[in-house]
Amino acid sequence: MGNSHTAGPARHDHHRGLRTVAIIEATKGVLVLLAAFGFFEIIHHNIDLDAVAGNLLYFFHVNSNLRISHVVMRLAGRMMDADVLTVLTIATVYSSLRFIESYGLWRQRVWAEWLAIVSGAIYLPYELYKLVQRPTAIHWAILLINIVVVAYIAWVRWDDIQERRRAPRGAWVQDGD
Repeated sequence: MGNSHTAGPARHDHHRGLRTVAIIEATKGVLVLLAAFGFFEIIHHNIDLDAVAGNLLYFFHVNSNLRISHVVMRLAGRMMDADVLTVLTIATVYSSLRFIESYGLWRQRVWAEWLAIVSGAIYLPYELYKLVQRPTAIHWAILLINIVVVAYIAWVRWDDIQERRRAPRGAWVQDGD
């Protein structure tokens, strides 16, 4: 019932792992929406991000000659130049995709597993580029988490395909997939 993988007992139960990935994807969607709406509020209230960034750096006693100071100030300047509607549209589309993927993984839908593989793998070249360009702990963490998620979902698909090959004809339920 609702399980698109098997009609009988499976060799591997991926229920918990798929739900874990679903929670990760939903969390990413929520965080992007929160960031987008936070950005909207900042722009809506005409807050000077350059001044806010400068005050934060001063408050935390960050030397203005350090690289982090220049990065924070550059990001603040870029945010002021961004088009609000474009940012909100991209955030909404991205979050919607994450929520749809999360729903499908939670319900163990094959289409969601394929979506997770493709949508996760599409970022790998960019993440590798960022890691080569500037290796940081955050770049490593993002890359490794993404590789683990893509590899796990690919293993789930592989396991399902192998089970289908071993099962007698008609033993598998498609359940809408």
